[in-house]
Amino acid sequence: MKLRYLVGPLFGLLILATSAAAQVDSREATREKLRAVLAANGPKVNIEFHQSDKNQWNFLGVLNTGLTNADSFEVVIGVTADATIGFRIYPHYRGAYINLNRASNVQGLARQLLRLSDTNFLFWGIDESSDVFAGYTFTLESGFPEQSIRTVLWSIKPLDQYVGAMKVNVDGP
Repeated sequence: MKLRYLVGPLFGLLILATSAAAQVDSREATREKLRAVLAANGPKVNIEFHQSDKNQWNFLGVLNTGLTNADSFEVVIGVTADATIGFRIYPHYRGAYINLNRASNVQGLARQLLRLSDTNFLFWGIDESSDVFAGYTFTLESGFPEQSIRTVLWSIKPLDQYVGAMKVNVDGP
């Protein structure tokens, strides 16, 4: 009689364990597909990507050629546990991240980031340290977005023009 009461909860635990294992496998498969896309396309946009030593789900790369305004762009691409791939592209300017709190015109830069998010392909934001980044997030509901990832990679270098437009708010007049 007691066994009958345990069957339902045990079956539920089995389903949860199977689902969790499938999510890990899926995340690992997504990471490996992303690795292949970055290996094939990163060099085409002058970015060599490598897996992060600190977070096995992230790939890191730096674009530092062909830029007029930014010193470089640090690119962080992560595969999340909730089936997304997120790009965070940090412009380096004058040897450092652009930081909202260190900007000459904080309100002007904040407004500019909001406006750029409305008019750009990539959105603009600040992270928990108030460092400025451009970003894009893919959901994987419709499968792996290989062509779309290539499009985002090709969209990194043109961000340089927006760093140029930010200079007045970062440095001041």
